[in-house]
Formats: sequence, C-alpha cells, structure tokens
Amino acid sequence: MTDKMEKLIQQFNPQSISIPINKCELEEVIEALISLMFPICDCPEPVDVHEGLRITTGKLYTNISALTGEQKANKIIESFLGQLPSLHERLYKDANCYLKSDPAAKSIEEVILTYPGFYALCVHRIAHEMHRLGVPLIARLFSEYAHSRVGIDIHPAARIGKNLFMDHGTGIVIGETTLIGNNVKIYQGVTLGALYVEKKLSDVKRHPTVEDNVVIYANATILGGKTIVGHDSVIGGGAWLTRSVVPYSLVSNSIDVKIRMVRDFSSPYDFVI
Repeated sequence: MTDKMEKLIQQFNPQSISIPINKCELEEVIEALISLMFPICDCPEPVDVHEGLRITTGKLYTNISALTGEQKANKIIESFLGQLPSLHERLYKDANCYLKSDPAAKSIEEVILTYPGFYALCVHRIAHEMHRLGVPLIARLFSEYAHSRVGIDIHPAARIGKNLFMDHGTGIVIGETTLIGNNVKIYQGVTLGALYVEKKLSDVKRHPTVEDNVVIYANATILGGKTIVGHDSVIGGGAWLTRSVVPYSLVSNSIDVKIRMVRDFSSPYDFVI
C-alpha cells in the first residue's frame, strides 16, 4: 500500500451512528423463531424446542432492552411469548391455505420449506407483533430481512387477515397502512401503495383496503388510502386502480392483443434485433 493510499484511508472519517441493537443477532432470531415453529426447517437432528426458544428469547430480550429498558422489555417478551401459540396455529392454517390454493403444492412440508410467499408471511406475522408491542425498529429489521431473502416487501404495520396467499411473490409491495381481509390471493409484482409520498402523511391512512376473498393478479397496482377493493372482486393483471370498486367487481385493462401466424410472414426490411 502506498503512502498516499494510507493517507486517504486516514482521512476517511464517517459520522458514527449509535445503534444499540445487533442486526446480525436479530436476523438469527427471526430465522430461529421460524425454525422452532416449524422444526422441519432445521437440520435433521433432534430439536429441543424449549431450549432453543430460551436462547432465542434471550437474544431478543437483550436487543429490546437496549432500546426500551429492562422493565419494558420484560413486558414485551412476556406478551410476545403469550401470543406465540396462537401465532403458530395461525401460520399452520396459512400454510394449509397455500396447499389448498396451489395445484403445484404437493405437501404442507413443501409449502413451509420452499414457498417464498409463506416465508414472507411468517416473518410479517412476527414483525407485526413486534410492531404492535412497541418496538418498530426491530419489526422493520425483520421485515426488511425477509424482503432481502425473497423479494417481498411488507411493512410490519400492515394489517393482514387470515389465509393470505401470495403466489410466486417476487416484487409484491404492501404499504404501511394497508388493510387486507381474509382469503385474499395476490400474485407477483402487485403493489398496494400510496398515491404520493410526503412526510406529512406519516400518520394518515395512505394505502388501500382489500376486503375478503379478493384476487389480485400479477403486476396490478392499487393506490390510495381511500381506495377500497370490495369483497369477492377480481383485479386483472397490470390493472392501475386509484378509486374504490364495489364488491364482486371485475377490473381489467383494455388491451388490444393481436395474433398472427408466423409461417409465411414476411419481416419488414428495417427489422433489427
């Protein structure tokens, strides 16, 4: 290394930011919680669920107490552990929904081990509980970890009902104030977002409401806090929706699709690849 390189290195002095939590440790926590709820995710060795939960809870407690203090951290951990059995039961039912909804799914083990939509939903339900209990930074870290893993971006404050089925999942975005009912199906590339972004809207409902039994096909975009998709509606692929629709609606783009035979078709002279 040259003297000039060393001098330039010494000149680099970024402003330090004090973050009392351990990001890597919290990523281990979210993976451990999923593995403990669904032991098939772990190595094929016997899993002591209770001991694993003690270790994982200890890591979570350390990070929460660094943010909130020990007294509040105790209450948060106790509340979370109290909700864990119902959370586990809900996720098993969600997994069965995937098995029933997707003809390609052959077993619940396949859903739990391989489906990115189910993984994102697992993380979201845990993150949402953390957000509800008053640790939004940890909740957001969990959700962004899932985002980096499977490409599905769900804000931890979004409220999601029973049996959300996200098929393929890649590119789905669900904003902070989104409300999703029960038995909703969402395909890849769907955005449930805001009409526009301004800081003054931070405490305003700016993302849509999707009622029960709605199907939203790939790459549809639904925007606005006042936008309500009525129950049992179908939103077609690529649709752009910024106003409410009544129940049992069918929303689709008007696209002129042309089909012609390629046999005996003369290409134009200026055709370039």
